Amino acid sequence: MEELQQEMILLFWLMGVNGAPILLAKFAGKRFDYPIDCNQLFFDGRPILGASKTFRGFIAALAISVLIGNILALPLLTSLLFGALSMAGDMISSFIKRRLGLRSSAMALGLDQIPESLFPLVGCQVLLGINAEQIFSIVLAFFFIELILSRILFWLKIRKTPY
Repeated sequence: MEELQQEMILLFWLMGVNGAPILLAKFAGKRFDYPIDCNQLFFDGRPILGASKTFRGFIAALAISVLIGNILALPLLTSLLFGALSMAGDMISSFIKRRLGLRSSAMALGLDQIPESLFPLVGCQVLLGINAEQIFSIVLAFFFIELILSRILFWLKIRKTPY
């Protein structure tokens, strides 16, 4: 039962970190909406990350990660690392999507869910005391819950797209 509880907590943490930028974007509008890639183009002529990856979203994700980590009585550096790795996974998936010619916020099944959940779990595996089976089950759960939640957030007019 303890492993299941730990997995549920980590899943909640991932959802919080990955949901914070979306919620903040809805409520803050365009305020402090500065793209991380500074609207620069890669050598292929496409955006490096795209307009939806912002400093505001990155900071929101880190803040929520620290808040949840604090509630879980985890060290500050672990909380920051967890949030930063999740956002790194999200940014890498955006980078790959731009190379594939997909627009910002376009659906890429798996690519939109796996890196942002896998990176922090693998990167913090030792610090969190989790094993490969737990990582697999959390990533799988995140994958399905994120697909469902995205549609709900779209229906509630919080997300611009249903994915």
